[in-house]
Amino acid sequence: MKDQGRSTRKRTGGRLKHASNKKLHQLGREPAETTVDETRLQYIDSRGTGKKVRALSTNVAQVADGGDVSEADIENVVDNPANVNYVRRNIVTKGAVIETSAGRARVTSRPGQTGQVNAVLID
Repeated sequence: MKDQGRSTRKRTGGRLKHASNKKLHQLGREPAETTVDETRLQYIDSRGTGKKVRALSTNVAQVADGGDVSEADIENVVDNPANVNYVRRNIVTKGAVIETSAGRARVTSRPGQTGQVNAVLID
């Protein structure tokens, strides 16, 4: 499990004293791990008055080719530098290369944070 918050060690390598317990606003959550499937969204309260939209699954991407943007269907994930197993599981993250109806594209958005997939053609 990844520790959310300050490091437990000083720059010199010595240990830091635990200053306080975690607050609710420091709470970490499980990653959305957006898959290629029928669109399913999840709305999450964020700090302040805003909300986050998580894409749990999606099959549509906004693909930019030069100046014009078009909507394309996602067919599958070709490459994902975040994790090699994400390709096998068809998980879309930022930086992933996806095969779309418009061609191959690299994802530029964070689907687990914004709820949509934006991509740029790389062919």
